[in-house]
Amino acid sequence: MGRTEPQYDAIVVGVGGMGSAALYHLAKRGSKVLGLEQYSIAHHNGSSHGISRIIRLAYHEDPAYVPLLKRAYELWRELEQETKQDLLCITGSIDTARGDLQGYNGFKKSLQSAQEHNLEHEILTGDEVNARFPGYSLPSNFMAVYQPEGGILASELCIAAHIKAAQSHGAHFHAPEKVETWKVDDVTGVVTVFTDQRQYTARKLVLTAGSWMPDIMPELQSAVVVERQVIGWFSVKHPDPDCCTPSGKFPVFLLQDETDYWYGFPQFGHNGLKIGKFHRGNNIIAHPKDLDRTVSLDDEQVGNLVIPQVCMQGDNDV
Repeated sequence: MGRTEPQYDAIVVGVGGMGSAALYHLAKRGSKVLGLEQYSIAHHNGSSHGISRIIRLAYHEDPAYVPLLKRAYELWRELEQETKQDLLCITGSIDTARGDLQGYNGFKKSLQSAQEHNLEHEILTGDEVNARFPGYSLPSNFMAVYQPEGGILASELCIAAHIKAAQSHGAHFHAPEKVETWKVDDVTGVVTVFTDQRQYTARKLVLTAGSWMPDIMPELQSAVVVERQVIGWFSVKHPDPDCCTPSGKFPVFLLQDETDYWYGFPQFGHNGLKIGKFHRGNNIIAHPKDLDRTVSLDDEQVGNLVIPQVCMQGDNDV
């Protein structure tokens, strides 16, 4: 008796920012593929929630990312053309820190990436940034790398666009449908995926479940750290309100001071500047289901602590 062929070439579990892209590119290459998402499209429980994400070429994390980022820009433009949607908004990017900051210095690391990969960039003082971009009010002792190709991705629209485009290439997408477990046949290598509704078979399995990864791959329990991220939108009081919009040339920013690392966006899809802080401390949680979404007074200080260093005046009444 012949072996039963699996239903799919690949199954993608978790169709957020990463999973939707995997679903799309697999389908575009001709694979028969299924995407399984336990929530809805672009839901508020995922790490792509919140309207927007920064994209940049001058990467302080490591210059090795730059070739990947160049390819990412190409792929975003191709997706825009295919879906007839605006997904990537170019604002320019600013990586800034005090010039004499000791230890890890994001400004110097971003400059290294720009120089190693011959990226178009400028080195500006805080005063020069403020003069060119009136929405900014950096301290004069700060230095900045300005890279004109940085910008914003409409993250939730990106997920929806990837899914829609994947379906146009023949992909199947099921949501809400929660994956409970999976197994691999030791002889055939075929993967069987069990959900709360039915089961499926595939030659390959792509796991992009984010903070839920330990649920479907317990081996990762000790490696996956779930961290609560807090962002806020802060109104800005300025004589020229347009100066804090993409059209008013307010670049996205990453700002490092003596103790913290911040990031922010111009007004985009929501009133006010969007500001967040990397690794706020005491925000590690055991499981995403345990996340407390109550906004505390401490949460409200995310932007208030950095706004005086970035822009002229702001508050958190948005």
